Formats: sequence, C-alpha cells, structure tokens
Amino acid sequence: MEEKTFTAGDKVTASYKSGTYIGEIVEVYPPRVAIVKILAVVKHPAQGDLHHPFEAGVPIFHQRRALSYQEKASAPLAGVKLYEGEVPEYRVSLLQAVEAEIEKVESMPGEWASRSLKELETLKEEYARA
Repeated sequence: MEEKTFTAGDKVTASYKSGTYIGEIVEVYPPRVAIVKILAVVKHPAQGDLHHPFEAGVPIFHQRRALSYQEKASAPLAGVKLYEGEVPEYRVSLLQAVEAEIEKVESMPGEWASRSLKELETLKEEYARA
C-alpha cells in the first residue's frame, strides 16, 4: 500500500470524529496523523455518543459542534485527501453543513433523531448569531 504524502500548505479534506472539513496541512506525522488548519465545513459532526452511534439511551448525549475556523485538528491520515477547487467561505459552509445534517436527521425515526435534531437546531441558532 502506497503511503500518502502531503506537504505543509496542501489543501485537503479531512475527517475528524464524525465531521468532514476542508483545510490546510500544517504538519504531517507519518504514518498516522496530519495537523490540519480548518478552512470550511463539508459535513457537520453527528450528535450523541460516538461510541454508541444512533443510541439515545447513553449516559451523556453530546452536543457536537463543528470545528472552528482556523482551528487545528489532529486528523488520521487515512481520512485525509487532497482537495482541488475553490474553498468556500467558512461561515457559509458551516451553515450549509448544519442545515444538511438537520435535513438528514429529520427523515430518521426514533429518540436519537429527536435528541439530535434538538441539539442541531440549537447549534444552528448559535452559528447564525456568530
């Protein structure tokens, strides 16, 4: 298997926890990790407990915010890919990503979906005010 090679400054998509972002490579620590500076949000993180996805009856049902603009995240190299194209403005991408996640969750049945929707709506309001 060929090892991915990235250079500081490369634009990439990176998965972090359950979200996906467009960012810029800051540092690479092969073979496992890249430090990525967040520039835009592609997919908003899922709500709840990452270790028990789609379960509402967990001790702590986490509200998961998207990473902030220019926040640096330690992303597994397996989830990092080169990005070509225009990088959208962070705030616009954030609002689009949370809205897409809301639409996805609205079509799902059950208590997990209800709790997730509540958290996502709260986050959407906070993001819109920021």
